Amino acid sequence: MAEHAIEIEHLWAGYDHEAVLEDVNLTVEEGDFLALIGPNGGGKTTLLKVILGLLEPMRGRVRLFGHDVRRGRRWVGYVPQRVEMDHEFPIRVWDVAMMGRLGQRGLFRRYGAQDERAVERALRDVEMWDLRNRPMGELSGGQKQRVYIARALAAEPRLLLLDEPTASVDPQVRTHIYELLRALNERVTIVLISHDVGVISAYVKTVGCLNRRLFYHGGGEITEEMMEHAYQCPIDLIAHGLPHRVFAEHEDPTERRAL
Repeated sequence: MAEHAIEIEHLWAGYDHEAVLEDVNLTVEEGDFLALIGPNGGGKTTLLKVILGLLEPMRGRVRLFGHDVRRGRRWVGYVPQRVEMDHEFPIRVWDVAMMGRLGQRGLFRRYGAQDERAVERALRDVEMWDLRNRPMGELSGGQKQRVYIARALAAEPRLLLLDEPTASVDPQVRTHIYELLRALNERVTIVLISHDVGVISAYVKTVGCLNRRLFYHGGGEITEEMMEHAYQCPIDLIAHGLPHRVFAEHEDPTERRAL
């Protein structure tokens, strides 16, 4: 039986004593590719912060690969939604990817051959090896995102967390990134946050809807029940081919919500 990458039991978490997540229960098997969807403010990024150990739970338990978060997070790589960087600063692709080794070597220790091999593999995985000496400021949005994924992979994680990895790229690049993630999933468990409902259904293995509470059935199907609970409005249409969801009209007939 596959090992549990993530085990969350009766989790409550939030900020300033106000809960954002309420009684969340989730088990992610090692080797899974889970997408979390849901409205803005529903707690998706908060959940990642708890898994990373950046936010203490109010109640409940979180375990990573059978260990508490403090120990288990050493096997976790993270790609944030936004990376603040001065694009005029002369830093190379190689240097950014090497930052992923800081957790392995420490801030003031020299990098060694093992670190260089890990970074080379990560850059090859994301098809950025040939641009390793290119300044980051000269890259396209999609290329930068690949470098940030390589930085996370350089830590040689067993679990990769991504917060809206395709938020700032065009549709063609978005498809390439999802293809990349599907290939990486052959050796790394992946959990990502996304609003690309119509795209993720073609790539991920399981889907959960999060809006303070988690609606998750351990399968890849995005059900009408899940969407109605998470978005609190009925589904008007589920299209086939390239799947997408359109929500029903609200009281104002001029307003329509779509994903």
